[in-house]
Amino acid sequence: MVVAKFGGSSLADSQQFRKVKAIVTENPDRRIIVPSAPGKRHGKDHKVTDLLYMCHQLSSHDLHFDEVFQLIRDRYEGICKDLDLETPIGEILDKVREDISKGASRDYCASRGEYINGRILADYLESDFVDAAQVIRFDRRGALDEAETGRLVKERLSEVQRAVVPGFYGADGDGNIVTFSRGGSDVTGSILADGVGAKLYENWTDVSGFLKADPKIVKDPLPIREVTYKELRELSYMGAPVLHEEAIFPIKSKGIPIQIRNTNIPEDQGTFIVNDDWSEPSPGIITGLAGKKDFTVISVEKTRMTGEKGFLRKLVSVFEANDVTIEHMPSSIDSISVIVSDKELNGKLSKLMEEIRIYCNPDNVAAYSKMALLAVVGRGMINTKGVSSRVFTALYKDDINIRMISQGSSELNILIGIENDDFEKSVRAIYNAFNEREVS
Repeated sequence: MVVAKFGGSSLADSQQFRKVKAIVTENPDRRIIVPSAPGKRHGKDHKVTDLLYMCHQLSSHDLHFDEVFQLIRDRYEGICKDLDLETPIGEILDKVREDISKGASRDYCASRGEYINGRILADYLESDFVDAAQVIRFDRRGALDEAETGRLVKERLSEVQRAVVPGFYGADGDGNIVTFSRGGSDVTGSILADGVGAKLYENWTDVSGFLKADPKIVKDPLPIREVTYKELRELSYMGAPVLHEEAIFPIKSKGIPIQIRNTNIPEDQGTFIVNDDWSEPSPGIITGLAGKKDFTVISVEKTRMTGEKGFLRKLVSVFEANDVTIEHMPSSIDSISVIVSDKELNGKLSKLMEEIRIYCNPDNVAAYSKMALLAVVGRGMINTKGVSSRVFTALYKDDINIRMISQGSSELNILIGIENDDFEKSVRAIYNAFNEREVS
């Protein structure tokens, strides 16, 4: 059995629906189909989920939302008309509109994009429709109830010929709709793949898998054919998009591979996401590059810091008390750097530094802003000599000043801190240092 999830761009209009049907029917093993809500058809278009959130917001303030809801109605009715379907779309939309006007929850409103798309796709594929609220169970705290969900999925879906299950949402024990975070349809697909013991989880989107670097920075970067769960976590955490980073956890223990594929170019192999103990050797020294801008480094210096019990606890507690998340903490004998996203600081920098002085009694505290973090990720680095030398030589040749270096004990990645203004240049320099030979 194969679970196939199709993203918003894959189901944005009737033409995309036809592509999805051709993909699904081409392989009879594709028996569990997970749709997202319709995405953008063009640059000035709107995602249906965004429109539904807007309807909820307007309704919650007792404002008319008919104009916005008409955009949703036109979208779905247009798809059904183009595909010549007998789906009772008018009745479905009237029910959703009525529920919103009566004060339906934000999660309920947002989930209707996937729900309606699921109803339409099930009719188009002549397949069973299974409401995600029947099989994805959340507890009263809003956390996924893994045991109950696993039981429900296995009971309802293991023997189906083909079923469409909307992504992004489920329900608690009282039947209240609960959603995952945005992009959560990826997580739904992973949960269902785990529940039915699928041999493969396909994630269909508008790109042919992962690329070794951001194509906005590097021209025509090479594709990543295989990436392990750990490598993906590193790349996703540092900003590489395509897959919801939580999607790997439900299937990780069973080693079910994920294949990222392009709905518009289905013949492309895409990217396989494989178990961490994958026996095949890495096809390259580095798997990919990813990074983010706009960090601040708070440098704390104190002689014999490592010999002072509780110093790190005190330092971390300052950030915890101010509700600021720490990204990284590279250290040396008498100093430690705390790296924080500027979004997290939100005007708290002066307060943090003052509390560090009071609570930790350091010799010196200084802040350095406008820093970017760049992760060089690859399981091929573990058994390859000279990787760091090639990275830093590439940066040296492009006259890039390195502000920070950190490498984990697993040797799976090297984290480099540079100036914001040097970020794009750094990505190109390192990419070219490792991929010139592969390109030629």
